[in-house]
Amino acid sequence: MNKSIHTKEYAKFVEKLKQARIEADFTQVQVAKKLKRPQSHVSNIETGQQRVDVIELKRFAKLYKKNINYFIK
Repeated sequence: MNKSIHTKEYAKFVEKLKQARIEADFTQVQVAKKLKRPQSHVSNIETGQQRVDVIELKRFAKLYKKNINYFIK
């Protein structure tokens, strides 16, 4: 059985997350500083190497001024 991190659906999710960051005009470094995480954490998420939990997704959505549903449609 495939883990959800390796599905096309999850790849679409992380692409939307990256696109939202770009639309918000943030670099990975800026996002990392705002979330108090290393830049590598943001990179790992955006490349699908690390999962995002619901609480962290909420933080990304607030930072990018997006409704959480934007990422999961």
